[in-house]
Amino acid sequence: MTRTADLWHHYGRPRHTTDRAVPSGFHWSWGQASGPGAEILGDLTGRCVGDLGAGAARQAAHLAVHHHPARVVAVDASPAQHAMAGDLYGHLTPQLHLALCDVPAHLRASPDTYDVLYSVFGAVDFTEPRELLPAAVRALRPGGRLVFSTLAHHLGGTPADPDVRHTEIGAKTPDGAAAVLRRWVLQEHVWTTLLDEAGFTRITTEVLPGGPGPRVADTLLVRAFRTDDQRAV
Repeated sequence: MTRTADLWHHYGRPRHTTDRAVPSGFHWSWGQASGPGAEILGDLTGRCVGDLGAGAARQAAHLAVHHHPARVVAVDASPAQHAMAGDLYGHLTPQLHLALCDVPAHLRASPDTYDVLYSVFGAVDFTEPRELLPAAVRALRPGGRLVFSTLAHHLGGTPADPDVRHTEIGAKTPDGAAAVLRRWVLQEHVWTTLLDEAGFTRITTEVLPGGPGPRVADTLLVRAFRTDDQRAV
C-alpha cells in the first residue's frame, strides 16, 4: 500500500522553533495583522468548536485559552502539522483536542456535534468543496455556524475562478521533491452557491483588503449557518 506523502511537512517549521507561545490575538486576514477577530465566531463560552485544517493549531490554542469553549477540536490530516501542534500545545488537553484525521471524514463521523466550525486558509481552501461543505453542515448542530477565510483572488492578482475548479500550487514532499497541492480560489458567488446547495443559510461575504508586502492578497471572509431545522433544507 502506497502512503500519500505529507506535503505540509515543511510548512511552519522555522516558526515552530522560535514562536511557541499561545497567540494573544486571532486574525482572519492573509497578512494576519488586521481585520476582525474571534468575535466573528460569536460567544464561544461552553461551545464545541472545530478548526478545519488547523495546522500547528495556533488559532485553536488561542480560542481554548482566551474564549472559554467547552472544547476546541483542531483537525488536520498532516502528521507533521499534528506533531508540531502536539509539541506546542499538547499541554492544553483536554480543552484543546488535536485530531489527526482527514477533515471530511472527521466531519462525516461527527453529526450534530459542533456549534462552530471555522477555517483560516485551511481545509476549506484545500478540499473539494462539494465534499467538505455538505459534511460540515451535518456536523453542525441546528443553528451552528461555519466561518472561513480564503483568498479573494489568486496570489499575484489573477481573479478568483468563476467555476468550481482547483488550481495546482507548488509544494514539497518530506524529502524535498517537487510536488503540487490543489487549492480552490473561487469567486464570492461560487462560494455562496456551493454553501446554499450544501444546506447552509444566512450566507454573507466580506472582502478584507490586503496590506503592503510582496505577496499581498485580499481575503474573502465567509459566514454561513445551519438552519435551525435541517429537515427543512
